Amino acid sequence: MEEEVPHDCPGADSAQAGRGASCQGCPNQRLCASGAGAAPDPALEEIKEKMQPVKHKILVLSGKGGVGKSTFSAHLAHGLAEDENSQVALLDIDICGPSIPKIMGLEGEQVHQSGSGWSPVYVDDNLGVMSVGFLLSSPDDAVIWRGPKKNGMIKQFLRDVDWGELDYLIVDTPPGTSDEHLSVVQYLAAAHIDGAVIITTPQEVSLQDVRKEINFCRKVKLPIVGVVENMSGFVCPKCKKESQIFPPTTGGAEAMCRDLAVPLLGRVPLDPLIGKSCDKGQSFFAEAPDSPATLAYRSIIQRIQEFCGLRQSEDKNPVSS
Repeated sequence: MEEEVPHDCPGADSAQAGRGASCQGCPNQRLCASGAGAAPDPALEEIKEKMQPVKHKILVLSGKGGVGKSTFSAHLAHGLAEDENSQVALLDIDICGPSIPKIMGLEGEQVHQSGSGWSPVYVDDNLGVMSVGFLLSSPDDAVIWRGPKKNGMIKQFLRDVDWGELDYLIVDTPPGTSDEHLSVVQYLAAAHIDGAVIITTPQEVSLQDVRKEINFCRKVKLPIVGVVENMSGFVCPKCKKESQIFPPTTGGAEAMCRDLAVPLLGRVPLDPLIGKSCDKGQSFFAEAPDSPATLAYRSIIQRIQEFCGLRQSEDKNPVSS
């Protein structure tokens, strides 16, 4: 029997549709509660139109905090933007813990309004960033918002930011399977999400929550690009001996992916320079181009690009049943 996930969407056909606690803040709440004939949230169509020039949309998820999800999101964006012909944007929807401005070297930057909406803050000509962190007067300010207000902010980011034509939109999410995740999936449903990359560390305490994340993706019909095992061993830069800082006592991500039939995109080993690069707001790839972690990142990014290319090909040439 399939495990039930707390606070899950009750489904449009349920007697609790639009009325349950998990429905609060959902963009389709009015439609589900009222039944057929009620008008859907107009933002859904507006976001669909806004996202038309965006070729690929990738969500980065994690079951647990502290596994390096935002670090991965930032370096995925950096890696994709190394192709000067690609336009890349990174959207931070971790409303209560926006770390992307710091990691991208944009702390203290402000969002500017133009005739076509909010303008992203740019790291390079082809790499833009948007985060609630740019709207705070201080990086130490706490964002104390309930679900509906957070969902409204996500709606604004998707609808009111002047994203322009993009090859990739990377969405960095908070840990878990809560309001922010439901909102971004539902707001982008009509605009086509390529899939989710799920970040974990090798130990079972992290894998437990990642299994819930995979379950969430399947329940909301969100394609899974694959899993990345972060902090996967440590290679001493002097003696080159590898140590397991977080032992994979239950087989790590590899065993979990095999059991759940999910692709393992790769393993990224620990490297102290990753943390230092993030604190300085610089790309780790530029700081340590020959690090085993850099090589692992590049291999994973290539697999994500291949997945997106395959999805695009399938959309252009759908197989009729």
